[in-house]
Amino acid sequence: MEKIASFTIDHERLLRGIYVSRRDTTPAGDTVTTFDIRMTEPNREPALTPESLHAMEHLAATYLRNRPDWRDRVVYWGPMGCCTGNYLLMQGALEPCDILQLMRDTMDYVASFNGEVPGATSRDCGNYSFMDLAEAKRNARRYLDEVLNCITDENLSYPR
Repeated sequence: MEKIASFTIDHERLLRGIYVSRRDTTPAGDTVTTFDIRMTEPNREPALTPESLHAMEHLAATYLRNRPDWRDRVVYWGPMGCCTGNYLLMQGALEPCDILQLMRDTMDYVASFNGEVPGATSRDCGNYSFMDLAEAKRNARRYLDEVLNCITDENLSYPR
Protein backbone atom coordinates (compact mmCIF):
# COMPACT_ATOMS: atom_id res chain seq x y z
CA MET A 1 0.00 0.00 0.00
CA GLU A 2 1.26 3.49 -0.90
CA LYS A 3 2.02 6.07 1.81
CA ILE A 4 -0.29 9.03 2.00
CA ALA A 5 1.35 12.38 1.26
CA SER A 6 1.42 13.62 4.86
CA PHE A 7 3.50 10.60 5.87
CA THR A 8 6.23 11.60 3.42
CA ILE A 9 6.98 14.94 5.14
CA ASP A 10 10.24 14.92 7.11
CA HIS A 11 8.85 15.44 10.59
CA GLU A 12 12.38 15.37 12.04
CA ARG A 13 13.08 18.72 10.33
CA LEU A 14 9.57 20.18 10.28
CA LEU A 15 9.31 23.57 12.00
CA ARG A 16 6.32 25.41 13.36
CA GLY A 17 4.60 27.30 10.58
CA ILE A 18 1.89 27.29 7.92
CA TYR A 19 2.18 24.73 5.14
CA VAL A 20 0.09 23.58 2.19
CA SER A 21 -0.63 19.97 3.06
CA ARG A 22 -2.66 19.21 -0.07
CA ARG A 23 -4.99 20.54 -2.73
CA ASP A 24 -8.06 18.68 -3.83
CA THR A 25 -10.57 19.24 -6.60
CA THR A 26 -14.24 18.81 -5.71
CA PRO A 27 -16.67 17.10 -8.10
CA ALA A 28 -17.87 20.61 -9.04
CA GLY A 29 -14.33 21.53 -10.09
CA ASP A 30 -13.50 23.79 -7.13
CA THR A 31 -10.12 23.64 -5.41
CA VAL A 32 -9.88 23.08 -1.66
CA THR A 33 -6.52 23.79 -0.01
CA THR A 34 -5.65 22.00 3.22
CA PHE A 35 -3.27 23.98 5.41
CA ASP A 36 -1.08 22.43 8.09
CA ILE A 37 -1.11 24.97 10.94
CA ARG A 38 1.87 23.47 12.78
CA MET A 39 2.11 24.87 16.29
CA THR A 40 4.82 22.65 17.81
CA GLU A 41 7.87 20.95 16.36
CA PRO A 42 6.95 17.27 16.03
CA ASN A 43 8.80 14.88 18.33
CA ARG A 44 11.04 17.70 19.62
CA GLU A 45 8.61 19.84 21.58
CA PRO A 46 5.74 18.79 23.80
CA ALA A 47 2.50 18.19 21.94
CA LEU A 48 -0.48 20.41 22.65
CA THR A 49 -2.93 18.95 25.10
CA PRO A 50 -6.18 17.66 23.62
CA GLU A 51 -8.08 19.93 26.02
CA SER A 52 -6.21 22.97 24.73
CA LEU A 53 -6.78 21.95 21.11
CA HIS A 54 -10.48 21.43 21.79
CA ALA A 55 -10.89 24.93 23.25
CA MET A 56 -8.88 26.35 20.35
CA GLU A 57 -11.05 24.45 17.87
CA HIS A 58 -14.21 26.05 19.23
CA LEU A 59 -12.69 29.54 19.29
CA ALA A 60 -10.88 29.47 15.96
CA ALA A 61 -13.76 27.84 14.08
CA THR A 62 -16.19 30.41 15.49
CA TYR A 63 -13.86 33.29 14.60
CA LEU A 64 -13.09 32.06 11.09
CA ARG A 65 -16.69 31.26 10.20
CA ASN A 66 -17.85 34.69 11.33
CA ARG A 67 -15.16 36.80 9.71
CA PRO A 68 -16.90 38.57 6.80
CA ASP A 69 -13.93 38.62 4.41
CA TRP A 70 -13.11 34.89 4.76
CA ARG A 71 -16.17 33.04 6.08
CA ASP A 72 -17.41 31.96 2.65
CA ARG A 73 -14.08 30.23 1.96
CA VAL A 74 -13.65 28.40 5.28
CA VAL A 75 -14.48 24.72 4.96
CA TYR A 76 -13.07 23.28 8.21
CA TRP A 77 -10.81 24.00 11.19
CA GLY A 78 -9.82 21.14 13.47
CA PRO A 79 -7.01 19.53 15.47
CA MET A 80 -4.40 17.12 14.16
CA GLY A 81 -4.48 13.67 15.70
CA CYS A 82 -0.82 14.00 16.69
CA CYS A 83 -1.69 17.13 18.70
CA THR A 84 1.02 19.28 17.09
CA GLY A 85 -1.33 21.70 15.36
CA ASN A 86 -4.51 22.13 13.36
CA TYR A 87 -5.82 21.74 9.84
CA LEU A 88 -7.54 24.58 8.02
CA LEU A 89 -9.39 23.73 4.81
CA MET A 90 -10.15 26.67 2.54
CA GLN A 91 -11.86 27.01 -0.83
CA GLY A 92 -9.44 28.10 -3.52
CA ALA A 93 -5.86 27.42 -4.59
CA LEU A 94 -4.24 29.40 -1.79
CA GLU A 95 -0.69 29.72 -0.49
CA PRO A 96 0.46 30.17 3.12
CA CYS A 97 1.22 33.86 2.51
CA ASP A 98 -2.43 34.34 1.45
CA ILE A 99 -3.68 33.36 4.91
CA LEU A 100 -0.82 34.62 7.08
CA GLN A 101 -2.66 37.71 8.32
CA LEU A 102 -5.81 35.65 8.82
CA MET A 103 -3.85 33.23 11.03
CA ARG A 104 -2.30 36.13 12.95
CA ASP A 105 -5.76 37.55 13.57
CA THR A 106 -7.15 34.12 14.52
CA MET A 107 -4.39 33.39 17.01
CA ASP A 108 -4.69 36.89 18.47
CA TYR A 109 -8.44 36.28 18.90
CA VAL A 110 -7.78 33.00 20.71
CA ALA A 111 -4.95 34.43 22.83
CA SER A 112 -7.02 37.46 23.85
CA PHE A 113 -10.34 35.70 24.36
CA ASN A 114 -12.24 36.29 27.58
CA GLY A 115 -15.58 34.78 28.44
CA GLU A 116 -17.38 31.52 27.85
CA VAL A 117 -16.02 29.37 25.03
CA PRO A 118 -18.62 29.31 22.24
CA GLY A 119 -20.45 26.00 22.04
CA ALA A 120 -19.04 24.75 25.34
CA THR A 121 -22.31 23.45 26.77
CA SER A 122 -23.70 19.96 27.08
CA ARG A 123 -26.38 20.89 24.52
CA ASP A 124 -23.86 22.13 21.92
CA CYS A 125 -20.81 19.84 22.29
CA GLY A 126 -20.26 16.13 22.77
CA ASN A 127 -17.49 16.67 25.34
CA TYR A 128 -18.00 20.26 26.48
CA SER A 129 -16.06 19.99 29.73
CA PHE A 130 -12.95 18.65 27.94
CA MET A 131 -11.41 22.09 27.34
CA ASP A 132 -8.53 24.13 28.71
CA LEU A 133 -9.04 27.76 27.72
CA ALA A 134 -6.03 29.08 29.64
CA GLU A 135 -3.69 26.64 27.88
CA ALA A 136 -5.28 27.34 24.48
CA LYS A 137 -4.62 31.04 25.04
CA ARG A 138 -0.98 30.39 26.01
CA ASN A 139 -0.43 28.16 22.96
CA ALA A 140 -1.99 30.70 20.60
CA ARG A 141 0.09 33.57 22.04
CA ARG A 142 3.32 31.56 21.77
CA TYR A 143 2.59 30.59 18.15
CA LEU A 144 1.68 34.17 17.27
CA ASP A 145 4.71 35.76 18.95
CA GLU A 146 7.35 33.15 18.10
CA VAL A 147 6.25 32.07 14.63
CA LEU A 148 3.58 34.13 12.88
CA ASN A 149 4.97 37.54 13.81
CA CYS A 150 8.48 36.66 12.61
CA ILE A 151 7.72 34.17 9.83
CA THR A 152 10.44 33.04 7.42
CA ASP A 153 10.40 30.96 4.24
CA GLU A 154 11.37 27.92 6.35
CA ASN A 155 8.05 28.24 8.18
CA LEU A 156 6.07 28.30 4.93
CA SER A 157 7.48 25.36 2.91
CA TYR A 158 7.72 21.74 3.99
CA PRO A 159 11.29 20.44 4.39
CA ARG A 160 12.26 18.07 1.59
